[in-house]
Amino acid sequence: MTLDQALQQAVTGASGLERLDAGMLLLFALGRDPHERAWLLAHGTDELPAPALQHFQSLCEQRRDAMPLAYLLGRTEFYGLPLSITPQVLDPRDDTETLVDWALSLMPVLAALEVVDLGTGSGAIALALQHERPAAQIWAVDQSPEALAVAQRNAQALQLTLRCLQGNWLSTMPADQRFDLIVSNPPYLAATDPHLPGLRHEPRQALVSGEDGLDDIRTLIHQAPGHLKPGGWLLLEHGHDQSQAVQALLRQAGFDQVQSRPDLAGISRCTGGLWPAVK
Repeated sequence: MTLDQALQQAVTGASGLERLDAGMLLLFALGRDPHERAWLLAHGTDELPAPALQHFQSLCEQRRDAMPLAYLLGRTEFYGLPLSITPQVLDPRDDTETLVDWALSLMPVLAALEVVDLGTGSGAIALALQHERPAAQIWAVDQSPEALAVAQRNAQALQLTLRCLQGNWLSTMPADQRFDLIVSNPPYLAATDPHLPGLRHEPRQALVSGEDGLDDIRTLIHQAPGHLKPGGWLLLEHGHDQSQAVQALLRQAGFDQVQSRPDLAGISRCTGGLWPAVK
């Protein structure tokens, strides 16, 4: 079987893969960079070795079962940075770059700000902020030691420094530690969310947050004032229909300048507020 034939077999039929995904998996099975599409076009008539064909077919079966491409390849890209990804962490979405953009707009380039990313997972948000604002000191917190290990490996590979701390949100943060900015992409799906079956390969504890999906966001909003400097910001990613609820929770907690930002599709995806200097 040639490379072209194997690729065509993978994309045809009712359960066929997207051609881009299939091409990346085929390159990966051949031990090549998954982004070498030009090479794949040039070598389409080459015979596919039997071990590579078997590996490719196994990868395709897993992809058809909704396994994230990042888990199969063991890597992804977020905010222009290459990241290692394992099934112990969420596959970072492009929409989360909205949260990074907002955070960066609050971080002057040369300012030595103290910033924490809560529920860091792969370290995607924390590393993007550290890469773009090297003068800042970025903390990365996660309750999962496996997730923190992934974040630390990514930091080492990118030669960036993170202060990693294991803990449930801010519960293990030193009592006197205050931040200029707190960011988080917490779990925000309801326990009965219809999208969960399609996300079955990703860690449930990073997805689901109580009956309405807001349990962890409530905890973060409750904890944040005790670790924000006056004039500091709390920025949260949330579900497509949760912006009004999150705004209300922030206002009830005493935050000012409460507002939301849209994602790439124009949906309110992130909401934040400023902790006032005087209460």
